[in-house]
Amino acid sequence: MVQAYMLVQTEVGMADSVAAAVSEIEGVVRVDTVNGAYDVVVLTEAATADRLGTSVVSRVQRVAGITRTLTCSILKI
Repeated sequence: MVQAYMLVQTEVGMADSVAAAVSEIEGVVRVDTVNGAYDVVVLTEAATADRLGTSVVSRVQRVAGITRTLTCSILKI
């Protein structure tokens, strides 16, 4: 299983609705609204890195109200 955190910036006032929409996407494990440079933090997972990118990350990025994302893959060292 491959996991990644997505740090999400939203339009002003959209963090709650973005978090709700993202939480419905298959492959999203956890969604938290936060303060600071990013508005929402999303934990994602999929069977492979390719699947994570095509099925989860790309779907999250298309949610209305998102202005920018940063995806951070989790490493098992």
